[in-house]
Amino acid sequence: MPELTKIRIFPTGMRLHEWIAFAEGFFSEQGLEPEVMWDVYHGQMKAWTGGYKARPQDKPFLEGAQAIGNACAWGSVCNAGAGMGKFVPDAYGVARHAIYVRPDSRIHRPEDLRGVPVGVGLMAGSHYNVPYRLEKHLPLEDIKIAPVGGFGRRLEALLNGEVEAASLLDPQIYMAEELGLRKILDGIFNTLWWVDETSDRDVLRRYFTALARADAALERDLARYLSLWAKCVPPEFADRAWRTETWGAGERFVFAPYPAEKLEEVMAAIHRWGMGREMHVTEFDRLALSLA
Repeated sequence: MPELTKIRIFPTGMRLHEWIAFAEGFFSEQGLEPEVMWDVYHGQMKAWTGGYKARPQDKPFLEGAQAIGNACAWGSVCNAGAGMGKFVPDAYGVARHAIYVRPDSRIHRPEDLRGVPVGVGLMAGSHYNVPYRLEKHLPLEDIKIAPVGGFGRRLEALLNGEVEAASLLDPQIYMAEELGLRKILDGIFNTLWWVDETSDRDVLRRYFTALARADAALERDLARYLSLWAKCVPPEFADRAWRTETWGAGERFVFAPYPAEKLEEVMAAIHRWGMGREMHVTEFDRLALSLA
């Protein structure tokens, strides 16, 4: 049997695909042996100390290490422009986002969030999604954020009363519903894969093929894989008996080119929101690592 190609990955925790691919042998079928970067994976869920380029997910790219990660489309483009790896335009995810408040909150409508800091992870999907959702309801200058940190940290800050509202992704959306929190608004957004610039294109093709097989398996038999959500629950919430059997599929995977018009929308939004300050490069052909 040919030797497997070793790669290092850090999933986001918003989807089940990597865990399905491990469980069903889809990675090994593609000749791959992924090593999960657990420090980065769990680090993304916690409080982040420091600012942009000091987040757990930034470290591999600042060190020039081989890594396959994933972030919201806005974040992957910004990260590439700031000199942290490249984004891959040949596959994308379709993920959920929502803003939640506690049941006793005075906030009932998006307009009630005027001037209210929303708990986010700095320059990540939870952050970019706040203006994306709220600019339809409020002037940009009235949209405020509180950069409290990663996936579990945002939910924790909301439950503890540190913030009045929090920007949540899966599986924290399922968790928030189970905890009886009140949803103010929601929607979907896209993610893009974020890789080091020396990544082997053939390895990435095989990696995406394994994720595509996992997506097909999820489509065929969702119930079979719902218990794998346990791997995505932040450690500080792992001692609760979550009803993962009632949860959904989370983020879905699409192995197809990300539409060019969507990339243009991404860049326009980055500049409109003033989030492109760290970008030294803005031309897509210099930001992307295409599999073509």
